[in-house]
Amino acid sequence: MASRRLIQHKKEAFWFYRFISIFYDTLGNPPHYTEEMREEALEPLDLHDRNLIVVDVGGGTGFTTCGVVKHVDAKNVTILDQSPHQLAKAKQKEPLNHCTIIEGDAEDLPFPTDYADRYVSAGSIEYWPDPQRGINEAYRVLKPGGKVCIIGPVYPTYWLSRFFADMWMLFPKEEEYIEWFKKAGFEDIQLKRVGPKWFRGVRRHGLIIGCSVTGVKSMPGDSPLELGPKVEDVKKPVSAFVFLLRFLIGFMASAYYVQLTTYMWLKDKIVPKGVPI
Repeated sequence: MASRRLIQHKKEAFWFYRFISIFYDTLGNPPHYTEEMREEALEPLDLHDRNLIVVDVGGGTGFTTCGVVKHVDAKNVTILDQSPHQLAKAKQKEPLNHCTIIEGDAEDLPFPTDYADRYVSAGSIEYWPDPQRGINEAYRVLKPGGKVCIIGPVYPTYWLSRFFADMWMLFPKEEEYIEWFKKAGFEDIQLKRVGPKWFRGVRRHGLIIGCSVTGVKSMPGDSPLELGPKVEDVKKPVSAFVFLLRFLIGFMASAYYVQLTTYMWLKDKIVPKGVPI
């Protein structure tokens, strides 16, 4: 998986969101992840009790967390992200005033084992150097019987969209999500497809938010899957030229996906309903 990503590393993602955070909630996020999609994606997480302890990992500006606190008391919710710039936006949102908001690493969570009732992560896995490690951490921090929900992108099948997806970030295949969950030890694994309504179910181009995958932790303690050292050491020096090159390529690839969403929105307006787009 690591061989097909150029802005997949945490340092690039940190600086990417340093700039994107300025307009993330107004221009960056809405075309790809609507409130309707959020509610649909969160539904399998079964947020039935306001006293549930919830962690939102890679929570960014708190868009998904705003959906969580409709069902769970904000004082029981923690938002974690590596980007202080994204979290600064979350701190400005009134529904999240009583949430705990902290900086942290999805692959090395600061929560005790068997801590949370629910774990959610939306639009974050695509920036994890080692998705299996992040999902193992989700298993560790959940209580037995606790539920995980990872909301993320899906891999394109159309050649041009696949090319730009590979240049930008990790777009996992649906079967890869299932495999990671199984290896981590989760049971009752379910995958639910989500997407903007103007895509009309079209998935050949891939979707930045394309599925919601849930699972249940059955046994206390750590994941049964043991892993070696981390894939990426963020403290390791990086060539400034390589960093800038990767960063710019990632920005260009992301521009394709912004244009693609606009293209699909226009097609939905122009092509008669019932006709494939």
